[in-house]
Amino acid sequence: MIKPIDLKQITINEGFWKEKIELIKDKVIPYQWKALNDLLEDTEPSHSIDNFKIAAGIMEGEYHGMVFQDSDLYKWLEAVAYVLNIYKDSELESKADEMIELIGKAQLPDGYLNTYFTVKEPDKKWTNLKDWHELYCAGHFIEAVVAYYQATGKSRGIEIASRLIHHIESIFGPEEDKMKGYPGHEEIEYALIRLYRITKDEKALKLAKYFIEERGKEPKYFKNEAQKRDDIIDFWERANKDYAYYQAHKEVKNQEVAVGHAVRAVYFYTSVAALAAETGDRFWYEVSERLWENITNKQMYITAGIGSSEYGEAFTIDYDLPNDLSYTETCASIGLAFWASEMLNYTIDSKYADVIERAIYNGTISGMSLDGTRFFYVNPLEVWPRAVENRHDLRHVKPERQKWYGCACCPPNIARMTASVGRFMYSSIEEKNKIYIHQFASSEAEINLSCGDVKLNQKTNYPWDGDIEIDVNLGKALTFSIYLRMPSWCKNKEIYINNKKIDESEVLLRNGYVVLNRLWNNGDKIQYNLEMKIQRVHSNPKIWRNAGKIALQRGPIVYCLEEVDNGSELTDIAIPKNEKLRGEYNPDLLGGVYVIKGTAKRSKIKTDDLYFGGENELINTPIIAIPYYAWVNRTPGEMLIWIREM
Repeated sequence: MIKPIDLKQITINEGFWKEKIELIKDKVIPYQWKALNDLLEDTEPSHSIDNFKIAAGIMEGEYHGMVFQDSDLYKWLEAVAYVLNIYKDSELESKADEMIELIGKAQLPDGYLNTYFTVKEPDKKWTNLKDWHELYCAGHFIEAVVAYYQATGKSRGIEIASRLIHHIESIFGPEEDKMKGYPGHEEIEYALIRLYRITKDEKALKLAKYFIEERGKEPKYFKNEAQKRDDIIDFWERANKDYAYYQAHKEVKNQEVAVGHAVRAVYFYTSVAALAAETGDRFWYEVSERLWENITNKQMYITAGIGSSEYGEAFTIDYDLPNDLSYTETCASIGLAFWASEMLNYTIDSKYADVIERAIYNGTISGMSLDGTRFFYVNPLEVWPRAVENRHDLRHVKPERQKWYGCACCPPNIARMTASVGRFMYSSIEEKNKIYIHQFASSEAEINLSCGDVKLNQKTNYPWDGDIEIDVNLGKALTFSIYLRMPSWCKNKEIYINNKKIDESEVLLRNGYVVLNRLWNNGDKIQYNLEMKIQRVHSNPKIWRNAGKIALQRGPIVYCLEEVDNGSELTDIAIPKNEKLRGEYNPDLLGGVYVIKGTAKRSKIKTDDLYFGGENELINTPIIAIPYYAWVNRTPGEMLIWIREM
């Protein structure tokens, strides 16, 4: 069985991800703690913690916020758990313990847990699964306490979660006396499988499987509950008449393409993949793989952003990937990375790790400013601020990151993903003595194999440099295999073991991984050199908005042009096909980034005429491209990824 290496066995030592994780610890978690306690100025109050205090009977007041406001605290708690895996912080741990106790006090005697219904509408529990997020919030709580137990060994949260699960299991299921419902916003399915992995509570796995299989069955549950509430018109208007928004238009086993709300979709598909990984049932893998192929080959942006439509925050049709109108919610890209990691838990294929890499370096961390205090919900690939400020169809796009959101799902989601980025890096098959290195970062991993214990020490300046050095530390000589991912962006590689170059004919390549199988001795050293060139990326011609355009990429990083470096009217810039682009690392820019430079062309004519005849003379103009994730951390202005080529 493929198992990811536990976060407690991984240490991120230095470099790109070390800096990001320290930012989460030092800036983001304290900042979000203030937000949850309504201590941020000039932002919409969260009231999340106060809601729990009211539900627990500790204070008086009214519920405030979205129906899913509880989940903001849960995701903060999960991020804290991942930080505590890495750093000892008694003050932070004490805060987390206090929050878990508060949550426990807000739980009702029968195990029910949701402050909105406890405080505001206690008579409406489980009456609107389509819209009211009870199971979604439960899922985020379960994920948080699973992470906290793994980090600290403290089981109080697991006890609360177990009571909650047993309550939910008493309400829902295939039995005649139970409700045949499932969540409008998927999340709990994956959480239940994560809980099962540490508790082996069969009720959790059974309930996850039930929710996965029940979605989309006849009779359609959402229609039935809407009829009971007498709001059938509202239902038909908001669900597009076919339940596709909720991925409930048909059973998942019969779905061919990804549809509906993108975050809901990838959370759901993550649970399907996790069910395959946990049970070994290839049927569920094939269901997940079919949807994976549709998204990653036909509905995914170059940044690993997904969900191109603002209406419904949703997928549309194949190849419909507008750059300026894109929704590409931060949470959707994060969910895509989680899904890919579960696919890797079923079968090793570099295409999954490639998408994780594309997501974590581009479409996820773009959602947070470099100082950790401002956030994007939407991550467009092209921005013209004046249009954003004046066009209704661009109202979802922001030219600058925001301090907080009334619907604040994305900020804590970034925190929990970044703090747990180590989960994506290594896995193993213990009984077959195989180690997989999926992502590259200066890190140490302690790995248990049947043949013995292995410690790998990875040193690299990735993603700015493709040279990776891996020290193998052993108590005794052992025979095992190390699988190194060959990234899809890399065309050439070199491998040295103990300074001796390995001939290509001596190396196996399986599913995108270089296989090094040998008798390893303590102190052996691997040098894995990935050629990291500036690439001009073209899109499928069916993406008509990108016709005649290229994107720039180096290693896993996607680049963009910003007005602050290149002036306005960025769409007028065209890069000649024969222009030799060059790059350099600038330690003083945007926290230290590799920039791409070159000479492009733009119009010489300056006129206020809307249209004019004659030849459009072009002049040379220097350009500088920066990593997309770092845009608008200086002066706000225009930005674009896809650049004209001539």
